[in-house]
Amino acid sequence: MTESKRILADVLLRPVITEKATALMEQRKYIFEVLPTASKPLIRAAVEEMFRVRVTSVNTLKLPRKQRRVGRFVGYRTRPKRAIVTLAEGDSITLFPDT
Repeated sequence: MTESKRILADVLLRPVITEKATALMEQRKYIFEVLPTASKPLIRAAVEEMFRVRVTSVNTLKLPRKQRRVGRFVGYRTRPKRAIVTLAEGDSITLFPDT
């Protein structure tokens, strides 16, 4: 496995499975949690390489950070970054394989 393929495999952390995300799957839009440093071209290349699909657009968003307290010390969790990936007509990703 080349270095670039290994980097592409590390970009996508996990698919987001929520009620809103599953509703968007009907419109060929899939939501993934990605590395905070990932760019849109890198996310596009990672999805196309891992799932063998054609990506038409990538939208990214950073969720607000959450405050955490340990005793009297206040800190913040890291801000996750999500990517909404729209696939070309006729392409789909199987997140729930039939067993």
